[in-house]
Amino acid sequence: MRKLVNFCDYFVICTGNSDRHVNAIAGSVEEGLQELGVDTSAKDGLQDCSWVVFDNGDVVTHIFQKDIREFYSLEYLWQEAKIVKWHK
Repeated sequence: MRKLVNFCDYFVICTGNSDRHVNAIAGSVEEGLQELGVDTSAKDGLQDCSWVVFDNGDVVTHIFQKDIREFYSLEYLWQEAKIVKWHK
């Protein structure tokens, strides 16, 4: 992302199947970031859990419900960005 924008190096984009699923993913992301000592105060969307975002400076994490992800289509919007696949 850094070659396209000046506010982050990476977008992490994932999908949950429901508001509960998105909330669970967000909770896990927040827990993992806290374990790494990363500040998690810059977050939004936990009220309805259709789209939750964590802005941690170099990495911005987006957690969408499927229909919201398809509607906003960040992958298309930022299609010039290099895709980095990650497998656990």
